[in-house]
Amino acid sequence: VRHPMEPLFSHCYFPAMLFPAAQRFKRSSAAFLNPVLQNSLEDVVLLYEFLLAELDIDKGQRISIKDEELASLRKAAEFDTICNEIIPKSITEIRRLTSRLSSYPTVLKKEDFERTVLTMVYTAYRAAQSQGHQKDTWAESFVNLYKALKHDLM
Repeated sequence: VRHPMEPLFSHCYFPAMLFPAAQRFKRSSAAFLNPVLQNSLEDVVLLYEFLLAELDIDKGQRISIKDEELASLRKAAEFDTICNEIIPKSITEIRRLTSRLSSYPTVLKKEDFERTVLTMVYTAYRAAQSQGHQKDTWAESFVNLYKALKHDLM
C-alpha cells in the first residue's frame, strides 16, 4: 500500500536531473539557462574549434576562449554560459554527476551528452594543472566521466 505522501512516479520514470543549473532562471532575463551548442554539423565543427583554440581558465575557474574572433561569435556566448553557469566544477559536484550518470536509465539527451563532454574537458584541464593526490582525484573523475559516456554510446 502506497503512503499518501509518496509520489506517484518514482525516479525510474523521471531520472535525477543531471545538470540542475540548466534549469535556473537567468537573472538578466526571464529565460532558462538551457542552451545547446550542437544543433547542426556546423555547430559541432565550431565547438571543436572552441576546444582546439586555447581556453583560459582563471583563478575563479571561469572558462573563456582566448581567440578574440572565436570569442565574439554568438555560439561563444552559449559556450560561455554552459561552461561557467551549468557544468559542475568541484570534485563533489562532478562525483554527484558521475553517480547520476551511472544510474541514468535512458540514453542521454544531446544537451546532457554535450555538457558531460565539456565537464570531461574541464576535469582533464584540472588534472593537467594539479599535482599529487589532487591530480589523481581529477584523473579519476575524468575516467569515470569517460566510462559513463562510453556506456551511453554502447
